[in-house]
Amino acid sequence: MNIRYAGLKEINGPLVCIEGVKDVAYDEIASILLEDGSTRLGRVVQMDGDRVILQVFEGTTGLSLENTKTVFKGKPLEIPLSTEMLGRVFNGAGRPADGLGEVFAAKYGDINGRALNPAARRYPRNYIHTGISSIDCLMTLIRGQKLPIFSGSGLSHNKLAVQIVKQAKIAEENGQDFAVVFAAMGVQNDVADYFRRSFEQAGVSGRVVMFLNLSNDPIIERILTPRCALTAAEYLAYEKNMHILVIMTDITSYCEALREFSSSKGEIPGRKGYPGYLYSDLASLYERAGVIEGSEGSVTQIPILTMPNDDITHPIPDLTAYITEGQIVFDRSLDSTGVYPGLSVLLSLSRLMKDGIGEGYTRYDHSDVANQLFAAYARVQDARSLASVIGEDELSDIDKKYMEFGVQFEQQFLNQGFDENRSMEETLELAWDLLSMLPKSELDRMNSELIEKHYRG
Repeated sequence: MNIRYAGLKEINGPLVCIEGVKDVAYDEIASILLEDGSTRLGRVVQMDGDRVILQVFEGTTGLSLENTKTVFKGKPLEIPLSTEMLGRVFNGAGRPADGLGEVFAAKYGDINGRALNPAARRYPRNYIHTGISSIDCLMTLIRGQKLPIFSGSGLSHNKLAVQIVKQAKIAEENGQDFAVVFAAMGVQNDVADYFRRSFEQAGVSGRVVMFLNLSNDPIIERILTPRCALTAAEYLAYEKNMHILVIMTDITSYCEALREFSSSKGEIPGRKGYPGYLYSDLASLYERAGVIEGSEGSVTQIPILTMPNDDITHPIPDLTAYITEGQIVFDRSLDSTGVYPGLSVLLSLSRLMKDGIGEGYTRYDHSDVANQLFAAYARVQDARSLASVIGEDELSDIDKKYMEFGVQFEQQFLNQGFDENRSMEETLELAWDLLSMLPKSELDRMNSELIEKHYRG
């Protein structure tokens, strides 16, 4: 029999305190009954003897210290799981937000998930095709990988996220299913509408599960959003053998909600006011990606975060880079010249791509082509730095060739249309066209057989 506790000891922001509570657990869900008969959900976030702190999802406005009643449910927050989730839109707490009614649950899943047994993990192989040359060739997304996008305020990361959802697919094999779980945290209404409208117009909404937390929604709900999304992804991947790509934007909004919540609890702040457990909290999200034994499915993550003041040493990108397997970084100066997507090639990398490309996966020359493009573009930056000092006319002939290569590389390879979906074959052939602008002697990252076969001399 559930005990009903009458009254509250204290209300502080999104938190309420109840005393005299027995037999409850951390993360347990409570139902809070207001004077007007409405009900709100709360979660146990702190315990001290018989004193319990609850985080109220819908906020504490209208709560009364005397006439509020609380019942603890004896379980953590769970969401209904089913393949019916595909094509549906939910709010940040996992409740339907598309007017289509409740999901018929095949099972209920704890949003906190369970840690994956390291011994059960399989090494990620093969890739997810995005149709974007710079990503597919130079920072290939491997199935089961977590590869964040570091962007900045006002850059085109939302546009890139939509393009990836529209175009992403796995290499054809055994007819396995592919779907996208999209989680938006702290976005404005117009941005949320942009995502929904874009997916519908592209005809891909049927294979997308959307979780939308708006900027005017409670910050507590924002903390739940990525966990609800990842719970849905794990169910579809590990129980329904689907390949799931999880895109989460914006992780910075999530971390700021975490900072505000931590401050409300009176915790001692760490770097830039963020809680000291920010690293482990982010790891609890990112580490829910992977491929496990006994399941044909996979969970691949692309978390998107906006770096405050474009500072890559800020705690959020800094800690994210420690946990994840590489990063894709936006370049503001490149973006301002009209190049889309304006990605910084030399700051971006995918640490797992070496084992998921090449013969049997993409194409036999992929690794050599990618290495040569990196080396050539690094030389372009050296030539540009030199030209800024002595003038372009004073450069050597080979440096002038690199300068021209750099311009064509940015305009033809990095730059591509929002609706342009390039195959891996097209991407690699375009790369060879550009590399052929340089003398054969400069192609020192590949063997002579490859050069003889593909060089457009």
